Amino acid sequence: MLALETDRLTKDYAVGFWRRRPYRALDGLSLQVEAGEVFGLLGPNGAGKTTTLKLLMELIYPTSGRIAILGHPPGHPEVRRRAGFLPEAPYFYDYLTAEELLSYFAGLFGLRDGARRARVAALLDLVGIGGERRLALRKCSKGMLQRVGLAQALLNEPDLVFLDEPMSGLDPLGRRDVRAIVLGLRDRGCTVVFSSHILSDAEALCSRVGILVGGRLVAAGRLSDMLAFEVEGWELVMAGLDEAALGALGSRVRRATPLGGGRYAIELPPVDDPDCAVAGLRARGGRLVSLNPMRATLEDYFVRQVEARAGGPAAGRTVPER
Repeated sequence: MLALETDRLTKDYAVGFWRRRPYRALDGLSLQVEAGEVFGLLGPNGAGKTTTLKLLMELIYPTSGRIAILGHPPGHPEVRRRAGFLPEAPYFYDYLTAEELLSYFAGLFGLRDGARRARVAALLDLVGIGGERRLALRKCSKGMLQRVGLAQALLNEPDLVFLDEPMSGLDPLGRRDVRAIVLGLRDRGCTVVFSSHILSDAEALCSRVGILVGGRLVAAGRLSDMLAFEVEGWELVMAGLDEAALGALGSRVRRATPLGGGRYAIELPPVDDPDCAVAGLRARGGRLVSLNPMRATLEDYFVRQVEARAGGPAAGRTVPER
């Protein structure tokens, strides 16, 4: 069952002062997100991630294309009831406290009295807000406001949550907490769609990802299935070695870096069998410390895609005149 589907979704803006011209922020985006998965919408700044989420939440309207959310068009009452949204830079009534703000929003969802107070308290506990819940929001840090924003996105116990840069402004503990919340949502069957350029978060959380560059979808699927992220080699760390033992590997070693104390970081090509190398070094007195596959990171992928498009059609993203 699909929780979200877009078909050739496109958004143009008019830019300029004297002679306005169209600028294409999103170009023919077609996506399918299954119910219950965590889907990451990734890309560098200006790739079209926030534009996509605003289109899904009907904060702006598409130039062309189609959207279906939980089987309905965006803006349908069923979508409003069952979806949650955290914008990139949430802004609230700053004279209210976190408790007062969430209580107000909970009332809009029909929660009353004891149920409303219990829901607000539980969510503030979940996102890690303690005594600060009784401070006016104008006195809260950016990280605290981000936590309040996440709490309001979960007030209605949604079946589908859209999170725009949910880790923005958070310290390492806050990022860990948000990761745990996202995984908890997944475990209860909630679909999570989040945008990010923090690549380690996507690698840790996502079932699948879509990568946007220059307003266009350049790749989509499981990271492990993308050719760009296949194993490019092996990093082997061995202890108790001397140069003679290392020399026995000969041309099979791309690079050997001494780490001190008889330890070496050894880089092997992808076609080599690392088990064979480990066995040979163990026979010469070596001890295995670690063995890890070497892959291109998402950051490497971003850089290659952006450089490939530098000066090309996606660089200016203007719409050709007809």
